[in-house]
Amino acid sequence: MKHLLAIAFTALLATATFAQEYPATISHAFGTTTLKAKPVRIASVGWANHEVPLALGIVPVGFARANWGDDDGDGLLPWVSARLSELGADVPALFDEGDGIDFEAVAETNPDVILAAYSGITRADYDTLSRIAPVIAYPEAAWTTTWREMIHQNAAGIGMATEGDALVADLEAQIATAVAKHPELSGKRGMFVTHLDLRDLSTIGFYAAADQRVQFLEDLGMSTPQAVKEASEAGKYSGRVSAERVDMFDDVDVVVTYGDQARMDELAKNPLIARFPAVARNAVVLLANDPMGTAANPTPLSIPYVLDDYLTLLSQAATRDTQ
Repeated sequence: MKHLLAIAFTALLATATFAQEYPATISHAFGTTTLKAKPVRIASVGWANHEVPLALGIVPVGFARANWGDDDGDGLLPWVSARLSELGADVPALFDEGDGIDFEAVAETNPDVILAAYSGITRADYDTLSRIAPVIAYPEAAWTTTWREMIHQNAAGIGMATEGDALVADLEAQIATAVAKHPELSGKRGMFVTHLDLRDLSTIGFYAAADQRVQFLEDLGMSTPQAVKEASEAGKYSGRVSAERVDMFDDVDVVVTYGDQARMDELAKNPLIARFPAVARNAVVLLANDPMGTAANPTPLSIPYVLDDYLTLLSQAATRDTQ
C-alpha cells in the first residue's frame, strides 16, 4: 500500500480550523513542558517524531537522519521522501545521531519546540535540549511510546492536538480495513525476536510487551503470547532469556525477526533454537534492513505505506506448513 494518508483525512485538514489555547502544558516522563505560543519552527530528535508534523502538513526545520532502512543513503525513508514531495518541500536539516544527539546541529535550526515523544533521551539529554527550546519527551519510559501516543504527544506539542486525534482515527480505520482481509491472523500469537547472534546463541532476545513492534502485531489482529508478557519487565522495551528455556515459547504461532533465510537456516541447526516450535514450522517472518523491516516499528507515515505487504507476510507465516 503505497499511499500515505487517506484522501478523507487530507480533505479534513484542508477544510478544518482548529485552535489550541496557550499557554499549553504537556506532561511527560521528565515533568512538564509549557509552551507560551504555537510553535512555528519545529525540530525533532529520536525515531520518526518528525513524521507527525509532516503527516499534519508541517515541514520541520530539522530531524534525525534515517540510520536504518535507508536504501539509497539519502538519510530519508521512502515515505518521508514521498511526503516532502507531496508538500513541495526541500529536505530540511538532517541530524546525525550515530553517536548520540548532535546538540549543536539542533541548536543551529533555531527551533521553537523539539519533539522527542518516541526516543531514548536521558535526563541529561532533556536538560541540554531544553536550553535550546521546549522539549516534548516520551510519556513514561524510553522507547516504549506507542505510535498513537507519539502522535498525540507530538501533535499537542505543535498546537495540533485535535488534528492529531483525527490522524490516529484515520490510521486506525485504514488498519481495520486491511486487517478485515486477513481473518486467518485473528488470535494468532506473534513474538518479535531481536537480532539473533550466530556467535552466541546462549540467549534469545525479544521485544517486550511494551514495545510498539509487539503492540503493532496486536493492531494487526494477533495477540501477544503469555510467555512474552510474563518475561517482559515493566518499563523495558526488550528482554532476554536463556536459550535453554526456549520451550516456554511453545505458545508462539508466528515469529518475526530480522535476517535472511540463509541466516535462519544456520540458526535452525542449533539444537536449542530448533526446539522453538514456530521456527521448526518455519512460521517466521524475516525482515531485512530495508523499508519493510523498518516499518515493522510503526510510524504515522510508514503504516499506510507498508500495511498490506506486512499483513501478507504475517499471513503467509501463520498458515505455513512445512510438512
